[in-house]
Amino acid sequence: MSHKIMIVDDDQPILELMEILIRRIGYEPLPTTDVIQALETIKADPPSLVLLDVMMTPIDGWQFLARVRGDYMMTNLPVILFTASPLVEERIARLQDPMLGMLEKPVSLNELKKGIGKFLGN
Repeated sequence: MSHKIMIVDDDQPILELMEILIRRIGYEPLPTTDVIQALETIKADPPSLVLLDVMMTPIDGWQFLARVRGDYMMTNLPVILFTASPLVEERIARLQDPMLGMLEKPVSLNELKKGIGKFLGN
């Protein structure tokens, strides 16, 4: 059975592209634009990894991550922040979370594969 990767992004074209790329590298994508629904799904049936946009509403990626790590106590769930902001890297470093990664938009298929492989293997 392939690993399930949840993609949480409020930008539909990016969500669709990431779904195609994730399927192409052999994982099962779980795309959603609904941040609240994504949290409920993670709580009920956690995926193998979450690919998370930072700038979303009604809660942003940082608030989403805080709920997953704090409220749900899921410190071992790999989360890759997917962003166009170069400032995210500094904030990630301060968190010292070994299960947190970052990919900068736009991302190539090889970069995505490498980023996911860091947490799920090749």
